[in-house]
Order: sequence, then C-alpha cells, then structure tokens
Amino acid sequence: MAKNASKSKPLPIYIINGPNLNLLGTREPEIYGRATLGEIEKLCAARAKAHGLLTVFLQSNKEGELVEFLQEARVAACGVLLNAAGYTHTSVAILDAMQMLKQPVIEVHLSNPARREHYRHLSYVAKAATGSITGLGVNSYLLAIDAVAALLSGSPKNEKTRKKK
Repeated sequence: MAKNASKSKPLPIYIINGPNLNLLGTREPEIYGRATLGEIEKLCAARAKAHGLLTVFLQSNKEGELVEFLQEARVAACGVLLNAAGYTHTSVAILDAMQMLKQPVIEVHLSNPARREHYRHLSYVAKAATGSITGLGVNSYLLAIDAVAALLSGSPKNEKTRKKK
C-alpha cells in the first residue's frame, strides 16, 4: 500500500470524474451504459481493496473544482484516475494541473472517444497521462485501478519480461 512518508498513512487513488458523469445510468445509456456513478464508485473501491489500496471518489461539473482535486492529489494520492468527460477535449487548465503530478495518472473513459465525433479525438488529458483506458465501459475504471496498482508495485517489468523470452 502506498504510504505518505511523513504520516505513515496509506495514500488513496483519487478517482476524479468530470461534468455530467453524475447523470450516468440515465444519460445516453447506449453510449455510457446503465451503471450509475455510485455503482462505479463501489466497484472501484472493491477493486482497489483487492490490491490493498484505498480510493477517494470525486465528481464535479465545474472545471475549477477538477483542477483543485488534481492539485490536492499532488500530496494526498498515490495515483489518479481521471475521467474529465467533456473537459478532456477543451481544458488546458486541467492539462496544466496534471503536469504537476508525479504519480501515475490514467485517463479513463467509458466510451471510446476516437470512435466518436471528430471534436472528441483531441485529448488534452492524454498529453499528461501515464496511459489511457477507453471504450470498455465500467471495466475502463477497473482496469485503470489494476494499472495503477501495477505501476505502484513496479510490475510488470518490461526488461524482465524481455529477458525471459
């Protein structure tokens, strides 16, 4: 479990969700699925717990609050999952906040923006993210937690994998 060196308290993964995600389950279920944000939060907490990690689950429709969550994560989180929703394609402020983070940051989307409208193809978030997991519905979040856990533990080691072949 990632710990804060000064307090020996475990640091959580921050799971930050942007605008309109509070309406999941009812908003365009053919694109985003039927799971609510509350259901996703419970699934994420359980997956993180299986890795010995905690979560802090956040959502805002306001760009400035998302920036503040990211700034807080600099010192309070061991990793970040970010679904910036519509701000993914527009927010240099979120990009700037992400560039201050040293811990793993995984961009997450329920849908696959690359298969959607042209204006969704640009991701400012991806420019600062460690990686992106998109298009897999709720599993995008769960796989992102697995990725953060692997990055925090230092595995898989690409060099070791190559040597075994």
